[in-house]
Order: sequence, then C-alpha cells, then structure tokens
Amino acid sequence: MSAYGNLQKIKDGKRTYAITPHIPGGFILPDNLIKIGEVAKKYKGVLKITSGQRILITNLKQEDLPAIWEELGMEPAVKVQNSLKNVEMCPANYCKRSKYPTIGIGMKISKNFHGMELPCRTKIGVAGCKNACTSVYSKDIGVIVDLDSTFFITVGGSGGYYPRSADILTKGLLEKDAFNLVKTILFYYKDTAKAGEKLGDFIDRISLDTFREEILNIANLELKL
Repeated sequence: MSAYGNLQKIKDGKRTYAITPHIPGGFILPDNLIKIGEVAKKYKGVLKITSGQRILITNLKQEDLPAIWEELGMEPAVKVQNSLKNVEMCPANYCKRSKYPTIGIGMKISKNFHGMELPCRTKIGVAGCKNACTSVYSKDIGVIVDLDSTFFITVGGSGGYYPRSADILTKGLLEKDAFNLVKTILFYYKDTAKAGEKLGDFIDRISLDTFREEILNIANLELKL
C-alpha cells in the first residue's frame, strides 16, 4: 500500500493503483460526489461502485496518489486491513418497508468504531427490517429491526472464502441497548480472539453458547430469543 492506494495491476511493466475514499453508509452529498468525479477525470481514473457502499477510483499512477487525496479532502475507507472496514446501511429512513429509521444508529456505529483495529477484517450491516438489505446475515455483526420495531443482533456471518450464515445473539432490544451490545462485541472480540481469527471462527471455537453468555453478562442484558 502506498499513500493509501492498493496496487491493482501490472501490465507491460506499468503499475496502476486504486483508492477508496470513506463514504459512511454509502450516503454522500452531491458536491462530494461531483468532486470525486472531477478528480477521477483529471487523473484519468476509472470509477467502480463497490458492494461495500463505496466508490473505488482505479487506473491511477502511484506518483499521483498524494495529490489525489489532497484534492479529494477525504479520509481513506481502510487504513489497516485487520479492522472494522465498513458499516453498511440500508436506506431505512426513506424506505416504505422499514420498521425503524436505522440510519442514525448506523452512522453512530460508523463514527465511533470505523477503522477500529481488530483481530481480522470485520464488517457490520444495519437494516431497518427483516428483509436485511445489504446482506446483513453475511456480515460479522448485524443490527436488524424486527417486526415489532425492536432490534436483534446477529454475529459471525461471512460471505467470503468460507461462507458462514450469522447466528442470532439476542432479540427485543431498544436502540441504545443494540448500540451498546455492538460495542461490547467489538471490544470482547478485540481482547479475546486470536490474531487473524474471523469473528465467526472465534465463535465456533469457543461455542455460540459461551460467546452469548459472556457478551450478555458484560452488557448486563437478558437473553431473548
């Protein structure tokens, strides 16, 4: 990685790089979107809308990266690979199916924990109904609103090389309890799991029952399923 740019391709000895600015929850102001387009055009970049609710700018020269970041005036989406890489959110506040306006808690999670160093790369999904848009059940941590407008939390999902469907940790939570539970999970995982161990693998190693008991005890919450 050079100036927060990833090497993408080497062709005929020429190297091209890509950068990914941080766009919390995929929500971006029109002026910032225009700026990304203008900077990409200036440096002959190619834009790719990613599955992680980001805009990747690729086909860049290594020597241009510092100037590009300066002109964008944005933070990199990922500074450390083994970290909370992104908090993906559905458009709950604007969706007719939503049971709760979850953009608020999603942005709060992103603001407080995005970039937090963890044993392995980690993703969180936030959804305003059980349709769980943004593939929440394949995320390490899921924050989902139930039919009665309370929250439930899922853990251990992964859509990568070894897919794993998430487990429900507990249900019937208010927003403040859901946020605190996410915080508890992140710090417990950071302090207890092995280096390089995905959250789902960590849960499988110690058992879901043990993980659930430890987390709920720390958070001072009762199990509801």
